Amino acid sequence: MEKRKEKFLIALYNVDRSYPEFVEAVECYASKKTERMEKVQRFLEENPLANSSDVLGFISMQPDFMEDAALGDAV
Repeated sequence: MEKRKEKFLIALYNVDRSYPEFVEAVECYASKKTERMEKVQRFLEENPLANSSDVLGFISMQPDFMEDAALGDAV
């Protein structure tokens, strides 16, 4: 596994109230574009007390959040 990605996943597992599906969902979102991973990583660094809900809230407010929504693929 790439060192950067490994560091990212460890950071996600260390988020307060983290759970496997949370890590998987964030990793899936972030892996689509390098900028996404950088934004989420920066959010985690700037908000060390953020919990999993905070992280998901941050991601859902991103302008590109709906670009690859599962529903869009099904239509």
